[in-house]
Amino acid sequence: MSTVTDDVRGAGVRLGLPLAVAAAFSFGMSGAWARGLIDAGWSPGAAVTVRVWVAALVLLIPTILSLRGRWRALRKNAGMVAAYGLLAVAATQLCYFQAVAVMDVGIALLIEYTAPIAVILWLWLRRGERPSRRSVIGAVIAFVGLVLMLDIVTGAEVNVPGILWALAAMVGAATYFLLSAKADTGLPPIALAGGGLLLGAVGLTVAGAVGILPLAFTTDDIAYRFGTVPWFVPVLAIGLVATALAYLLGIASTRMLGSRLASFVALSEVMAALLFGWLLLGQLPDLLQAAGGVLVLMGVVVVKLGEPVPATADAAAPAVWLAPAAGIRDE
Repeated sequence: MSTVTDDVRGAGVRLGLPLAVAAAFSFGMSGAWARGLIDAGWSPGAAVTVRVWVAALVLLIPTILSLRGRWRALRKNAGMVAAYGLLAVAATQLCYFQAVAVMDVGIALLIEYTAPIAVILWLWLRRGERPSRRSVIGAVIAFVGLVLMLDIVTGAEVNVPGILWALAAMVGAATYFLLSAKADTGLPPIALAGGGLLLGAVGLTVAGAVGILPLAFTTDDIAYRFGTVPWFVPVLAIGLVATALAYLLGIASTRMLGSRLASFVALSEVMAALLFGWLLLGQLPDLLQAAGGVLVLMGVVVVKLGEPVPATADAAAPAVWLAPAAGIRDE
């Protein structure tokens, strides 16, 4: 019996790993595609609104199907879904796109990826859950990496608005992690994602309609490093691939791998953001920034290694650290 179980788990890992990497790379391309739209005249708010609407419509049918017989759970958790959609989805993506409008995509995402440290700090201050020594060491490593990555030690000009937007995205991502960790809601993961996307899309649209959120569009061709493409190419890439497909792959892979292993694989989203930033925009960090980025990732890994391992089966745990930000997680 144990041999059969081990075979099933092994097959799940063999399939789950490529799915998790594909999800991370799908999420990671959003910033580079969005930067092209923004440089062409789109406002960050418009890019986010279109992205969320496309993904929400694609996931609408799967969301409805997943809620069959569970509509009471949706009503019961309406407040949490609203917070997820407006804060963890809409606000996080908007702040991330605002950040990539004025700074390199990879650096903005690395700043957002310090969200696990913010979660640990919140749990310590709010619930009295003291972080382990390993988590504290990881936070220090990540902070040193952040200082190097932002070129503070060299006296280079620091893009303060970009950093503040990226930090705001980090807070939104931390909110995503905390809300996603609620395992007793009775809501399927796809329902939380789809419902959050739909509410986020409606919220962004209302904010744009009343003038709170600037919405500027253009149908001009969009220029990238390799050439120009019609405006709908990056829109579909962001909405279909970097959001809807990324969520589906992320949910499927996390169920196969468990939240702990999936969260480590999700760190490859940073590498994907750097890769697409180079391929689409020609953005590359210098050596000092690259060293800082490596330290940030090392710090986050050490922080995660310092987390207590749950006694229950991890495969049933929620995707607490499934990356977003830039995705929607971001992510």
